[in-house]
Amino acid sequence: MTHPAPHSINRREFLAATGAGAILAAAARAADQRPARVVVGVMGTAGRGTELARELAALEGVFVKYICDVDAQHAAKAAAAVAAVQTPAPRTTGDFRHILDDREVDALVIAAPDHWHAPAAILACAAGKHVYVEKPCSHNPREGELLVAAARKHNRVVQHGTQRRSWPAIQQAIGLVRDGAIGRPIMARGWYNNVRPATGRCTEAPVPEGLDWDMWQGPAPRRPYRENIVHYKWHWFWHWGTGELGNNGVHSLDVCRWGLGVEYPRRVTSGGGRYWFDDDQETPDTHVVTFEFGSTFIVWEGRSCHPRGFENSRYGVAFYGTEGTLIIDGGSFRIIDLKDNEVRKVAGSGGNTAHLQNFIDAVRGQAKPVAEIEEGHKSTLLCHLGNIAHRTGRTINVDQKTGRIVGDPEAQSLWSRQYAPGWEPKV
Repeated sequence: MTHPAPHSINRREFLAATGAGAILAAAARAADQRPARVVVGVMGTAGRGTELARELAALEGVFVKYICDVDAQHAAKAAAAVAAVQTPAPRTTGDFRHILDDREVDALVIAAPDHWHAPAAILACAAGKHVYVEKPCSHNPREGELLVAAARKHNRVVQHGTQRRSWPAIQQAIGLVRDGAIGRPIMARGWYNNVRPATGRCTEAPVPEGLDWDMWQGPAPRRPYRENIVHYKWHWFWHWGTGELGNNGVHSLDVCRWGLGVEYPRRVTSGGGRYWFDDDQETPDTHVVTFEFGSTFIVWEGRSCHPRGFENSRYGVAFYGTEGTLIIDGGSFRIIDLKDNEVRKVAGSGGNTAHLQNFIDAVRGQAKPVAEIEEGHKSTLLCHLGNIAHRTGRTINVDQKTGRIVGDPEAQSLWSRQYAPGWEPKV
């Protein structure tokens, strides 16, 4: 008797019919669901950059391949901090262009001083890298315009480091403001208070061992090394920094602008100065700026030498409407009615993780950046306009369609800056 030939099955069918096949199939499905690996380099680690690098390394599917700092000691410390989170440890370099030359790198994270933000980001976009750039995204308005253009030209994801846009309670608060929870918003106020020490006198001195002073200056015209500049007090000098308005004011102004749904102001006025200490600091320690938008306006107040702020908060935002007030303090908010009764309170938290995850998801094509660079530029521009009003000592009038200064050549001269040879940003 002749028996029929057995039914032949291939290896996949055989394995699928066995326990081993089920295990392999599950493993394949899991592999398909794992996020694509994103390789990043981090530029600038004296403070903020190390924090960002560690948090990025802790995200699933993210590898910090490079740590870049012009101070060799800072680079080594940052690399060691990241090595506690990931294996292998990141490489160190003193020149971020080494990161841009590496085809394996997907993104550059920029936490260097303000004068580096836009020039480095523009070069990164041209090199095909996505960018996470710390606030403020530019040292002057023209750089912000160029950075937006570079992101568009090279089709890159550029996330601005205004991380409050990723905090759940603040997202909820902004939704309530826009939905009329406090009626029609009349104004918004942002503020920042601190007790900072004197900047002191900045005398010329030898460059510290291990610091590449030339690379630290980068796009800024060259100046001799001076004490009390590196690694933090550069914030208080116009040559490198943007003052407290650009340093911390940009966070609250971004939330104010977001909640009111406004873009460019029509008029900007500034008052303040350096009142607490008699030293070399150029930016104000007490600063009040008003941004008029037509139907509403924003007031920002920064006091770097006094701790007391508004609404029982040292660092916050408040929206004042026809039916009440919404106050944001940290990652939480509360609503006060017109009889001064607290009618709602929502606790929340802050941090960087959600904002960094959103950036990584955007790089993978799985999300849109919540602080896309055009929004970052518009918020940073408010800081620049406030500083220009302060430096010129007069009201600045603005074209609300373009954000450009009108009718004031002297103020317009501060729209950009001079650059060190070879470093002028171009798109």
